Amino acid sequence: MSSSCLQAVPLAEAPGIRTVAQLPIHLADGREAAGTIYSFHGLSDGKEHFALRFGDRDTDAPLVRVHSECMTGDVLGSARCDCGPQLQESLLRLHEEGGYLIYMRQEGRGIGLYAKLDAYRLQEQGHDTYAANRALGHNDDERDYTAAAEMLKALDITRITLITNNPDKRAQLEALGIDVATVRPTGVFSGRHNLRYLEAKIRHTRHTIVLPGAVEES
Repeated sequence: MSSSCLQAVPLAEAPGIRTVAQLPIHLADGREAAGTIYSFHGLSDGKEHFALRFGDRDTDAPLVRVHSECMTGDVLGSARCDCGPQLQESLLRLHEEGGYLIYMRQEGRGIGLYAKLDAYRLQEQGHDTYAANRALGHNDDERDYTAAAEMLKALDITRITLITNNPDKRAQLEALGIDVATVRPTGVFSGRHNLRYLEAKIRHTRHTIVLPGAVEES
């Protein structure tokens, strides 16, 4: 091919902030909180993740919750998981202390809503949440937090205090250049409908959850 036929390949768009808007929200305890919501362009996975900020940033390691979307838990209040209560607790903490919710469109640990519902059906037949994923041809957890790190860097944040019980979340973020100064656990939201689910998270992916009646290892 002659040089006259060659065309320059455009560089990929660097992740950045697309839109900023004010978002008043109602918290679980009835209070109203003033949030600022951010959308982004150039994220590596092309998904419509967003960030929600509370308060003014006055620390070099702001409080951050990286939360994976759970339509059934976050929106419908499903008792089969602990996602909805974790989200509501995080919003309360962020309102009181300031910080950021990074909301990731990663339904069903990355497999999507319909596949998650297929996994629910398998769980009703005796599989745990991870075995159900594998039976459908998926990995235990298919979430990638690259876009979360890109969003934080677009917000000029590279050092955080992370709200999580998931050690993989910290490990991925640190490998992606986010300094996790410390980790603060979420509460333990257990009930008769999600006990097997929480036990599976402890057993398979070492979530730092101590269930009622369990003895914490020293």
